[in-house]
Amino acid sequence: MNKYLILIMFSLTSTHLLSQEAISDGPYVFIEEQRMLEKSVVDGTVVSVELAFSSLDTSYTIQPSNFNNVEKIAALSDIHGQYDLAIEILQNNQIIDEELNWNFEDGHLVIVGDIFDRGPKVTETLWFIYNLEKQAQKAGGRLHFLLGNHEYMVLHKDLRYLHEKYPKVSKLLNLSYDDLYGKNTVLGRWLRSKHTIIKINEHLFVHGGISQHFINAAGVDIEAINETMRKSIDRSKEEMKATEFYSTYYGSAGPIWYRGYFYDPIPEQSIDSILTQVKSKHIVVGHCSNDEVVSRYNNKVFGVDSSIKKGEYGEILFLLNDGYYRGTKSGEKIELE
Repeated sequence: MNKYLILIMFSLTSTHLLSQEAISDGPYVFIEEQRMLEKSVVDGTVVSVELAFSSLDTSYTIQPSNFNNVEKIAALSDIHGQYDLAIEILQNNQIIDEELNWNFEDGHLVIVGDIFDRGPKVTETLWFIYNLEKQAQKAGGRLHFLLGNHEYMVLHKDLRYLHEKYPKVSKLLNLSYDDLYGKNTVLGRWLRSKHTIIKINEHLFVHGGISQHFINAAGVDIEAINETMRKSIDRSKEEMKATEFYSTYYGSAGPIWYRGYFYDPIPEQSIDSILTQVKSKHIVVGHCSNDEVVSRYNNKVFGVDSSIKKGEYGEILFLLNDGYYRGTKSGEKIELE
C-alpha cells in the first residue's frame, strides 16, 4: 500500500512541476530611473533582461476623444485574453494581414474594452494592440483601445477573474498582478493614457453605455469624463467611495458597468434623448454578451460583445458609408437591418 501511495504522490508532484514549468508569460517592462528591466516567465523560470532606456516609450500623449470624417470604422470588444480567436477574426476580416500587421488603411478600429481577465493570453493581446496602434497611426488610420470594467478592476486590485495562469506568474515574479501594470511599467503607463469614451463621426463608443442617470450626475463632456476616469485609476476605492464619485462613475449606471440597453431595456424615446444630449446618432457598446454582433433600437445601439471570451466564436462590427455590417469569424459581411 505504501509503495502505491508513494507512486501516486510522485505522479502528482511530477504533474505539478510540469505544469509549473509549462508556464510562459510576458514580457513585463519596468522603468527604473534611466534603465528598463524586462521580466518574463519562460517555462516556469523568470528571465530578466536590461533594456536600453530608449527602447520603448516611457510617456504617452493623450490622444483626442473626437474624430470626424472617418470613412470606415470597425469595432469589437471583450477579448478577455482570447488572443488566438481575436487574431483569427481580425485576419479574416482584413483588419490585419497574415503577418499580424495593420491592413485597414486609414480606417479606425475600436476595441471597446475588456482585454483583461478570464482568458490565458492577456499579455500577448496587450502587446499586440500596443504595436498595432503604432502601425495604424503610421498608415493614416487609428486603433482605439478603450478601458472597460475589467481593466479598471485589475488596476484597482480586484483580481477575482484572473485566469489560473496569472496568480502563478505573479508568484514567480514575486509581485501582485496589478503591480505588473503599475505606474513604473511600460504597459501600465500606456493603459493610463487610454480613454473610456470616444466619438467617431456620429458614433459614440463606450464599454457599458451612457445612462440618463450618469448624464444627470456627470454631464456630457467626453474629454472631462475621460480625464476624470484616468485620474481615478490611482485613487483608492476608499477615497472614491467617500463621496458620490464611486457610485456615479463606477456604479451600475456608470459608463463601464451600465447594462440598461440590453438587460433592462428602456423606451426608444429615452435612447433618442440620450443620443441628442451626447450629440450622436449611434452608441456602440460591449459588456453585455451576445452570440453575435447585435443591433437594438433601430440601429441606434450596437452591441459588439459577441462572446469572444468563450474562445469559440466572435464577430466584428463594420460602420461604413454604405451601411452597418456584422463581420463573422470567417470574414463574411452580413448587413444589419
